Amino acid sequence: MMLCPDGWRDYELLDTGDGMKLEKWGSSVVSRKEPRAIWRKGNPDMWKNQGDLAEQVISYKELKFKLKQTTFGHTGVFPEQAANWNWLGQQQAKSVLNLFAYTGGATMAAALAGAQVTHVDASKPAMMWAGENAQLTGVKDKIRWIQDDAVKFVKREIKRGTKYDGIIMDPPRFGRGASGEVWKFEDGISKLVWECKELLSPAPQFFLINAYTADLSSVALGNLLGGVMGKEVEFGELGLKESSKGRILPAGIFARWSK
Repeated sequence: MMLCPDGWRDYELLDTGDGMKLEKWGSSVVSRKEPRAIWRKGNPDMWKNQGDLAEQVISYKELKFKLKQTTFGHTGVFPEQAANWNWLGQQQAKSVLNLFAYTGGATMAAALAGAQVTHVDASKPAMMWAGENAQLTGVKDKIRWIQDDAVKFVKREIKRGTKYDGIIMDPPRFGRGASGEVWKFEDGISKLVWECKELLSPAPQFFLINAYTADLSSVALGNLLGGVMGKEVEFGELGLKESSKGRILPAGIFARWSK
């Protein structure tokens, strides 16, 4: 399954190729590195009018994001995730845990759907950025903000007996926690997902895993989540369709279960 969101008005993937992608973010046209784009550019003429990313606020439906470019080339928004935001908007959960929550797209989507969300991320700058986005979207008061290592937080929540109707996680391939803890996706994902099962309420509504590691198939994520839930799950890739040639740029993998 390949999911490509088509509801964006403030974002457009213009062209891809030669290890790059050309994007329109609100009023800005910028190019960024994209190692998955191993083909040639579709329309080289489109690349002549690019510039720098202007700090601005963009929207996806009711979600609002403050854009700014980081030293890693990120903008704070992963537009392919709109496919998951749409899905989250259809879920009915009173309490949601979002791990590795970054700038809060999934957090805000769950909050707008009526959930009280616990947003967990080890990065202080990411937490502040997510707070700005949530304030712009009007859901900041519906979110519990936790700056902490996700793995350690889950263990403490298990001891406390806390339960959630829905769980979201978007673990990086590699990362460090608030106190320097090392996270490697392939080493830690299975144990973390099984531990998170203990946090699900007696009547869970959903479980969503998103990943960007190129070494792992969505089939593997589906097998993992299906085993944990003991039920059939859907899994696949997230992608973005370019304007120039209509080619799809693969942008991540997911596995998800809903009631």
